[in-house]
Amino acid sequence: MNIYQRKMRSKYMLFIVAVLIGVGSLWYTNILVEKLAKEERKKVEMWAKATSLIISSDMPNDGMNFLVGIIEQNETIPVIILDDSGKIIYYRNLDTTKVKNPKYVEKRLQKMRSANDSIVIENSKQYLYYDRSIILSQLIKYPYIQLTVIILFILAAYFAFSSSRKAEQNQVWLGLSKETAHQLGTPISSLMAWKEILKVNSKEDQLVEELEKDILRLEKITERFSKIGSKPRLKPEDLNSLVESVVKYLKTRSSDKIEFQVLTPDEPVIAPLNASLFEWVIENVCKNAMDAIQGKGAITVSVIDNPKYVYVDISD
Repeated sequence: MNIYQRKMRSKYMLFIVAVLIGVGSLWYTNILVEKLAKEERKKVEMWAKATSLIISSDMPNDGMNFLVGIIEQNETIPVIILDDSGKIIYYRNLDTTKVKNPKYVEKRLQKMRSANDSIVIENSKQYLYYDRSIILSQLIKYPYIQLTVIILFILAAYFAFSSSRKAEQNQVWLGLSKETAHQLGTPISSLMAWKEILKVNSKEDQLVEELEKDILRLEKITERFSKIGSKPRLKPEDLNSLVESVVKYLKTRSSDKIEFQVLTPDEPVIAPLNASLFEWVIENVCKNAMDAIQGKGAITVSVIDNPKYVYVDISD
């Protein structure tokens, strides 16, 4: 199993574990919510029973204090009591900053009616409504918050793995490009030696000249590959000369049916750039243009000098 397969397997395992944690947490939380909801129902019923006894009984002070204590122990469950005409006569554990607003109390009452059945307070014509406690409400929300955190964790882990894989791939390509540049050094040196021999022994000056141009081109290509992954060094260069040099080289190595035209300002255009990499860009764009016109047509390279910017326009 290679590194990539191991990482993919780790991703799947991480995803499965996260899903199991989320589902298990949701399942267990639902069980707790059901248990707590039943306990709260019992507490409210006891609360209603205590209220009923207080209303109807002439108990001694100790017994009355016990019943009042039961009522006062409820500090978390919101309750509202209505009379037989539906008028609100008592409420507890509502938001103290909003209870002065009748709409707020009415809205909470509607919510309580939809959430739970009312509890009749015996020996009186009163009805008690209640809602989930703050703790129970937070517990219901907890698994969904947890699932959100888990999903975010999965996404973060996925992007981390992807970034790591891309970084490794980039390192491989970087190493390959530098090794290519290194390997090209030997045949280029050999070609330079053969060029010198041809200069001495051959009468074909044009052939030697073209061979020299190709060797220089190989040296530039080697330089380009060696600079991949490193920050290019910029220095002032004449843009006109660089563009004309690239087009001149392409002319001699392209179809006679392609007409090249270079339009440059009369004055030199000096700009900070890396000559080797910039020539590579112009060459690639021109080659794309040559492919687009299928080896027949015209390609125009224009250098436009503006006060702030210099534009190189290549059209076919």
